[in-house]
Amino acid sequence: MHIEQLQLKNYRNYKELDISFDKTINVIIGENAQGKTNMMEAIYLLAVTKSHRTPREKELIKWDESYAKINGKVSKRNRSFPLEIIISSKGKKAKLNGIEQKRLSDYIGALNVVMFAPEDLTLVKGPPQIRRRFIDMELGQIQPTYIYHLGQYQKILKQRNHLLKQLQKRPQQDKTMLHVLTDQLVEHAATLLERRFVFLDLLRKWASPIHFGISRELESLEITYSPTIEVSEGAKKEKIKDIYVHKFRDIEEKEIDRGTTLIGPHRDDLLFYVNNKDVQIYGSQGQQRTTALSIKLAEIELIYNEVGEYPVLLLDDVLSELDDYRQSHLLNTIHGKVQTFVSTTSVDGIEHETLDKATIFHVKDGKIET
Repeated sequence: MHIEQLQLKNYRNYKELDISFDKTINVIIGENAQGKTNMMEAIYLLAVTKSHRTPREKELIKWDESYAKINGKVSKRNRSFPLEIIISSKGKKAKLNGIEQKRLSDYIGALNVVMFAPEDLTLVKGPPQIRRRFIDMELGQIQPTYIYHLGQYQKILKQRNHLLKQLQKRPQQDKTMLHVLTDQLVEHAATLLERRFVFLDLLRKWASPIHFGISRELESLEITYSPTIEVSEGAKKEKIKDIYVHKFRDIEEKEIDRGTTLIGPHRDDLLFYVNNKDVQIYGSQGQQRTTALSIKLAEIELIYNEVGEYPVLLLDDVLSELDDYRQSHLLNTIHGKVQTFVSTTSVDGIEHETLDKATIFHVKDGKIET
């Protein structure tokens, strides 16, 4: 799959943009704060309906404008179709083939992307929410119904936490509503956890051999899931539900005392081990970067095997963060099979035949020149 055309209207620092892309390598060159990352963000948002940089969507709208619009023409399975995202004070609309999709799960997956940005280097050493977001965004692309269950879980979790805070102040209040919300939360929590286990199994399958290759066959990578309940990976939904029900019953008074939900997928984590050592704690910066790169390259192969086509790859100002060996490994892996967008301040020092054949775009103050 690839993006044939992108149109922006009132998006960040772009008043208007209409640009066509090469189906192989597109390099976007410009100084900082000129619009390179804004274009990459727009492509990412067109695919997953969310920015990788901010949860505040009003920031995406150009100053003094009332709305922002992203249009894309996508080629997938030998046919072209339009995608559209409109952001305004009234909210967000997502259109597929010109038809507004009421549920994001009916939209996400039409275009698959893998984003690799400097902040992804913190995938290993950063806080757990970064790794949870990684799972949610990637799993949502290959199983759009996951997005529905995640949205329902987050909605019920918010209601439950609000109720727990009320019960914290008035412990003698009737707990019937708490039990109703707990049952609802468990239903979606078990679905999320079951699907995360399956995703992790697929991720391991691809990431471990990739890491072994990048490390010149000196390091083995193991990825484990760290849940807030005692459950074995591969457990089915009904078993997971049963464990959640018993655990919530056991910690009910503790949750009321704390005024918050203490277990669930929103508190789980991923752990990475290189040669049996926790790479987050004991790994060198090089090992942490190799692990992050392995995960990103694994995403590409995972999506290909699940969807049947390679996703679009967005390398946002990340090549300069990798040494020559890791740069070459990355570019060799994607060469000739993945439509790739590379944003950078300069291609000087990046020597690879892949970039020699690239289409070059120069960005300055929200305007593009080829």
